[in-house]
Amino acid sequence: MKKRTTRQRLTGSLLAVAAGLAVFHSVDACTRVLWNDNELATVVGRTMDWPESTDPVLTVMPRGVERNGGLTGDVVTVEENPATWTSKYASMVTTIYGIGSADGFNERGLAGHMLYLNATDFGSRDPSKPGVQAGLWLQYVLDNAATVDEALELLDEIQVVMTEANGHQSNVHLAIEDASGDSAIVEYIDGEPVVHHDREYQIMTNDPTYDQQLELLAEQDFSNPSSDTPLPGNVKATDRFQRAAYYLEMLPEPEDEREAIAGILAIARNVSVPFGAPYKDFGIYNTEYRTAINLADRRYFFELTTSPNVIWADLTKFDLEDGAPVMTLDPDNIDLAGNVTASFMEAESAPF
Repeated sequence: MKKRTTRQRLTGSLLAVAAGLAVFHSVDACTRVLWNDNELATVVGRTMDWPESTDPVLTVMPRGVERNGGLTGDVVTVEENPATWTSKYASMVTTIYGIGSADGFNERGLAGHMLYLNATDFGSRDPSKPGVQAGLWLQYVLDNAATVDEALELLDEIQVVMTEANGHQSNVHLAIEDASGDSAIVEYIDGEPVVHHDREYQIMTNDPTYDQQLELLAEQDFSNPSSDTPLPGNVKATDRFQRAAYYLEMLPEPEDEREAIAGILAIARNVSVPFGAPYKDFGIYNTEYRTAINLADRRYFFELTTSPNVIWADLTKFDLEDGAPVMTLDPDNIDLAGNVTASFMEAESAPF
């Protein structure tokens, strides 16, 4: 994989960046914010922005689940040399359309988030590499890796393959982080994987590509934020990227988990798109849900935008042994509030 390290940027000028911005697709979705420089715990939050329900289900999967990376639901997406594996680690995820995981983490404290990127190009199928349909890209990582370093090594061994669900193609890029605070952004551009790997890569939104987002961010100095700092206020991806970076610099040192999660969710709400926003006119999707993860203590927080309550669950309280049941919870329930660990129900089988 091509790798970019600390503060490396594209060699092209900002003029070229501006030209790229003029042509990228207008549909934007999602923001990820990683808070890895406080003394309490590595915490991360994201928004899921989409024009319809993605049928999110909170799902706990034990070790020992067998997967076939060539299946999108019941449809064979990768006919030749699909990747197959058995999960090494248990995980808690939010599913998307029942074909994969959009967000989540595993028992070792590795987390990941798939966000929309119109510029995605997975390239032509190379049957010499095991193929994983893009909906299972994150799940493959959570099943098999304990750290960002391990995840990046594993991703060298497979090829991610475009799939489709509910009429939408899987134009996605992947953000991963671990309990130590390490971070990486993985994008497929012009058929090749491009990796940005460093703790400093805390923010991710959508188009343009990550190199160009960093170029735009470099034009602003948010290291000493103040009320006089100019800040873009629109809902497009470039504005959300810079606004999230600005507010992340403002967060005070948390005294406990409650303050840490409150801080990261406050940023997620700030970069959210109002429910019911006219995406067909704006080219912007409204926020469906927000999540936050405490990677130190393995707790997952979830906030559906049509519900007044934040809910959370503790992965360490589930039976994660090989052979244990898959446990699920439908968050679209206005009566759910607070700690819902005991509200998960046994599923007949793993969703994928």
